[in-house]
Amino acid sequence: MEAKTDTQADSLKRVFGLATLTIYGVGDILGAGIYAVIGKIAGISGSLVWASFAFAAIVAALTAWSYAELGSRFPRSGGVAYFIHQAFRQEWLSLLVGWLMFCTCLVSMATLSKAFAGYLNAFIPGFPDWAIVLSLFAALTLVNFRGIAESSALNIVCTAIEVSGLIIVILAASTFLLGGGTNVDAGTANAIANTSAVPWVAVIQGAALAFYAFIGFEDIVNVAEEVKNPERNVPRAILLALAIATVIYTIVSLLATSVISPSVLAASNAPLLDVVTRSQPNFPRVLFAFIPLFAVLNTALLNFVTASRLLYGMSREGLLPAWLSQLHHRQRTPYRTFLVILPIVIFLALSGTLQFLAGTTATLILLMFCGVNLSLLVIKQRYGNRVEGGFNVPFVIPALALLSNLILIAFASKESHILASVFVGIGLLLILLHRIFMKVEPSKTK
Repeated sequence: MEAKTDTQADSLKRVFGLATLTIYGVGDILGAGIYAVIGKIAGISGSLVWASFAFAAIVAALTAWSYAELGSRFPRSGGVAYFIHQAFRQEWLSLLVGWLMFCTCLVSMATLSKAFAGYLNAFIPGFPDWAIVLSLFAALTLVNFRGIAESSALNIVCTAIEVSGLIIVILAASTFLLGGGTNVDAGTANAIANTSAVPWVAVIQGAALAFYAFIGFEDIVNVAEEVKNPERNVPRAILLALAIATVIYTIVSLLATSVISPSVLAASNAPLLDVVTRSQPNFPRVLFAFIPLFAVLNTALLNFVTASRLLYGMSREGLLPAWLSQLHHRQRTPYRTFLVILPIVIFLALSGTLQFLAGTTATLILLMFCGVNLSLLVIKQRYGNRVEGGFNVPFVIPALALLSNLILIAFASKESHILASVFVGIGLLLILLHRIFMKVEPSKTK
């Protein structure tokens, strides 16, 4: 009986179908990003905030096509680190990319925990941020430990709530505008008049920040081993989730800047809440204000799941100590990875600011996407442009995706460049230590 339990713990449960996997992706994309950054983007690109979202969507879509083919070719946990390993067969490069992807998840989790603390303190003041952060991560750890089925169930609930919040914004703003409402008031007329002069550079700068709101579709690949028929469902779920998010973002951004001027939207700490209040003053503020809490909770949970599965996949491929690839004998979850994740993310959450961490997250993920697209180019060249029975994209797609990733990185803030460089440096140092350790270890066994 014990042998059966051990055998079952050697593999992850396949619980995702196409519908639940698409919801998983939509929930990850439609998280705290749109609720938090739309105002800041409006401050950069003015009333052309929708153009920034559209540009970011194009960049994300190009890379999503690359992810879709790679996910079809290699339906394994480990994500970008595994793709890099398949393309270049360089252990140090796979370790570096895996480390940076891991850092991306942790920085995003830290960003979201600070947003959660801010929203909660707005209605229940008096609790210190550190206590809220620790409580949040304790709850997320429990859910993640229970297993992917429980995580998926919570994800579906949170996704429904956060999407309902965006639907409220769309309905409230549409009703307001159809009724003859305008966004012109005494303090903002000049700001609106000047938005037509926003240069294309500002639109791309806004897109570099807007890209944060599209992060999430790549997480689908990291749960590929928990998907039924992954060769078929993984690429379809990636593209469906991104398409749904793009449509919603475009509509919301157009309506938001039609109800409230970009300058006012940029100064708001709760931009979409202000849009609803301006559109429908009688709508209960408290009811809508709790929706971002669920959005933040959902995205933080999915980042946690991704980080743990990423470490698990890299460990199983021999890129990290095998100790991390051990599954819990009953829950069949990679619980040991939590001991690595929690100390780092708590430190980041308690020492960084929300805007700084969000910008760094976007820069790091764009670096990862460069690696993904470059990997697909190499793999296509080595193994052939097409795979029979798999999901295939033209050679030009990953090339354009790589170029667009580099463009957005160039337009990101200098601060995000600096912190991303720090993470790269730490990763290289860890790789050097890993190589030294690997050289010393065999001599001990002689």
